[in-house]
Amino acid sequence: MIHQINIEAFLANSKLPIIDVRSPAEFAQGHIPGAVNIALFDDAERASVGKLYKSAGREAAIMRGLDIVGPKMSGFIKAARKVAPGKEIRIHCWRGGMRSESLAWLFSTAGFEVSVLEGGYKNYRQYIRRALDADADYIILSGKTGTGKTEILHELQQQGEQVLDLEGLAHHKGSAFGAIGELPQPTTEQFENDLFESFKSLDFEKPIWLEDESRSIGKVIIPDPLFTKMRNSTVISLDMPQPLRIRRLVKDYAAYPADELIDALQHITRRLGGQHAAAAIAAIRESDFETAIRITLDYYDKTYSFGLEKRDLEKVHTLATDTTDAKENSQKVLDFLKQMALT
Repeated sequence: MIHQINIEAFLANSKLPIIDVRSPAEFAQGHIPGAVNIALFDDAERASVGKLYKSAGREAAIMRGLDIVGPKMSGFIKAARKVAPGKEIRIHCWRGGMRSESLAWLFSTAGFEVSVLEGGYKNYRQYIRRALDADADYIILSGKTGTGKTEILHELQQQGEQVLDLEGLAHHKGSAFGAIGELPQPTTEQFENDLFESFKSLDFEKPIWLEDESRSIGKVIIPDPLFTKMRNSTVISLDMPQPLRIRRLVKDYAAYPADELIDALQHITRRLGGQHAAAAIAAIRESDFETAIRITLDYYDKTYSFGLEKRDLEKVHTLATDTTDAKENSQKVLDFLKQMALT
């Protein structure tokens, strides 16, 4: 049996597997988290059917599609049985058109209970973009490079606070060195899809913590509605002495291969200045990480101060700390927030 269902019902039935019937390239660009790709056409087949549709019309394209799909029909059913042994599935294509309709018919014929997403993946994307524009009480944890903001956020989460780990979702730590030690970054589209999954578990009646970020985290772009809200939110800026930050960064980065560190540093050579960049590279080659980090921090500290000055300074609250201990700093942040609420 086939059911056409709206986006709310489609997402609410989270126990049922999702089959995305779009091409592998479409799936790689972005997909609903947890979905499995059983493509009606591979990338080359999709391109050929599309060209035929434009040159010879719908009927010719359909006939070509049937020629392609016919020999693969049993394979589709076998793949679906692996994904959904209970024979209940959710399915979608790009716009809820012929691709999902075709495989929905096939799976239904094979005894599956099929729920088809009205409007397809395009509808899903529109829906999550609206969701990412939701009003919320965001609190931004800020501070110069090396203050350990991500670790503090993780500690806050351990204490029951709501946290959106944007850098974790982006697989990037936000600086020129941010890709080191991380998995490959998702596309911006997939980042938004994954971000929505995190949104679904949040209580928007309670504060939500985020790390201060630029509009881009590596190659990933924060959605405009969310970024605008972040820029207008309350900021708690940790003020930690540079020697402590250097010590912490040495611990974080000294274990990585020198070639990776040098390659990352070369991305900011122009902004760092040729002479300073050369000195930092020489220090890395000599395993003098403290010197290399001190040179690099001179650039990042200036960039941070410049960015903070562009905010509404009435919403920026500075908290001094003399420790790199994330647990201790997380408690300081919570105590500071309570004091702010009382004043």
